[in-house]
Amino acid sequence: MPVGGKKQRPAAMEHEMAVVTSPISGREWELPGMWNRMFEQRVIFDYDTAGFEKLAALPGGESLEWCYGCGKCVPVCPVDLVGEYGPRKIHRKVQLGVDLFEDPDLWLCTTCMNCLRVCPKEVDMIQIMPAAREVAVTNGNVPAELQDVFEKTFRYGNCQGENPRKRHAWTKGAGVPVRVLSSEPGPVDVLFYVEDYWSYHARGQEAAQAFARILHALGVDYGILGAEEKTLGDSQRLAGEKGLFESLMEDAVATLEKYEFVRIVTPDPHGYNALVKEYPKHGHQFEALHYTQLLAPLVDQIEWKTELDYQVTFHDPCYLGRHNGEYDAPRRLLEAIPGVRLVEMGRCRENGYCCGGGGGGMWLNGLTADHTTERLSERRVREAVEYGADVLAVCCPYEVSRFEDAAKSTGNDQLKVLDIVELMDEAMGNGAGA
Repeated sequence: MPVGGKKQRPAAMEHEMAVVTSPISGREWELPGMWNRMFEQRVIFDYDTAGFEKLAALPGGESLEWCYGCGKCVPVCPVDLVGEYGPRKIHRKVQLGVDLFEDPDLWLCTTCMNCLRVCPKEVDMIQIMPAAREVAVTNGNVPAELQDVFEKTFRYGNCQGENPRKRHAWTKGAGVPVRVLSSEPGPVDVLFYVEDYWSYHARGQEAAQAFARILHALGVDYGILGAEEKTLGDSQRLAGEKGLFESLMEDAVATLEKYEFVRIVTPDPHGYNALVKEYPKHGHQFEALHYTQLLAPLVDQIEWKTELDYQVTFHDPCYLGRHNGEYDAPRRLLEAIPGVRLVEMGRCRENGYCCGGGGGGMWLNGLTADHTTERLSERRVREAVEYGADVLAVCCPYEVSRFEDAAKSTGNDQLKVLDIVELMDEAMGNGAGA
């Protein structure tokens, strides 16, 4: 009560033990006095704020301190399902003095965005992690496997360190003409930006060839850049190499300005994200589509020749779904394929799981293996099998190889992992199973 106009601190009246009787049940509980020591300064005032101050000094890094510990982020974090993670746990570690700039936790986040979806305080790991990683990169605190990818990308323009002249070698196996604009210049409706994994990875090339056959069958006027193409660099940006991203962007824009086209289509959700969100920040505007968005309105024009007897489940790519809101176009394609029975996994659409490849995770399998019980891709494959799928369908170049490896390592070799365009191509009478 106020005394003389001033509020008085309450006086603690403490007993070593008190017995409380419930007025409802009549039961008695013994309460030791230690439960009621509420009037002394809490240890929260002793926490070191230096870690938060270092993060808050970075553009986009200030929101980690907004966390108030509700814990909603933890059960939706894909990394926490196979380890100990989540923004709330990172907040707590920083609060206790962990230097995030030098801690492995900095590299485990896949920037999948599921935590931000549920966070009432809008703690934004998609801003925090790339900003903190940029500092780590500048200081030379980079995992060796990631540094290797940065060097390959800088030298060759692709994350796999392949010769740029081999970038369009996949076209030889497509079975249809693919126009390379440097050799056959002239306006096109669609500029097909192939990106690295469809250009160089063996399984990615199969999907690129299937896509080319579909475009040819639909009469789409398109061309590719061939040896002039470099990665759009969004994954490198998210992994902390902002300078490399900006250099790649300048090269890509200079190349694109040489040609006439109406829209850019890419199979890579990360490349798509760069074109629709990051490039405009630097004044570069393009009409960009993910390949599913191009094909979905045209699906009624496809002449199907084979009915597929597959039970299919679909994995939503984080950077197509949560980051850019596209959930329906891939499903429209799958539902149009004759014979396909689509079954949804429990974690799908807005709450979709992560393959583990985002935010640089594609190149950090060694580091993540030291801090998780299994790969995210292995957890996802187990889930697909639990739902009775014959085929795990994907529409991101990172995912076919990740999930195929996971199917083998978990003993689920019977599960086929196919890009949506491979399923479409097979049903059109061109695939290996036709």
